[in-house]
Amino acid sequence: MLGDLKDFLSQQLQLNLPGKEVQYQMASNRRAMEIPNLNEIKDYKESAVCILLYQQNNTIYFPLIERVVYKGVHSGQIALPGGKKDETDRDLIQTALRELEEEIGISHTHLEVIGKLTQVYIPPSNFLVNPIVAITHQLPNFILNPTEVQRVIPLSLSELLDDKLIKETHLELEKGLKIKTPYFDVRGKVLWGATAMILNELKHILKSNSSFSQSQ
Repeated sequence: MLGDLKDFLSQQLQLNLPGKEVQYQMASNRRAMEIPNLNEIKDYKESAVCILLYQQNNTIYFPLIERVVYKGVHSGQIALPGGKKDETDRDLIQTALRELEEEIGISHTHLEVIGKLTQVYIPPSNFLVNPIVAITHQLPNFILNPTEVQRVIPLSLSELLDDKLIKETHLELEKGLKIKTPYFDVRGKVLWGATAMILNELKHILKSNSSFSQSQ
């Protein structure tokens, strides 16, 4: 099962990706009105996140994290493991894998990177996020960094592909800003914003393969 998924995604991620059209289906009303032109943005911070696919029994999962509460725009959010590119990182793949190990203790030793999804720009934090897709044939042993991660939430691809997970809500952000946004309902938690946009692109790619989406 995981081998078939690897072969499929390895091919699909080399083609023209669905991109913003699909990502922005999960964007808030405010973000959808202000689609950025990256050519006009200066001094953004590069970052990377990792979608790590693994198989447990007959189901394929990837880990989400619930961030700790802190004074910042991403406090307490449901997200993919990842973070800012360090000066010592040779590229954004290394950034994603380093952050994966630092946040949830998964070493890059037994991972295989199979491709990238479309970048997402996050205006409040001025981050340009690069989603990296990887697989492991070993069952992960999650070791949480308590300063960054409250818990790991393994999400199955069958859950991701279930349209019933997509709902809509109103959120109040910093300085009283109110937005309306679609989100993925993950164990009763709101997964929205850039992470939701990234996962919607992955979902769209998976659903393009009818045999795979039906098997999930």
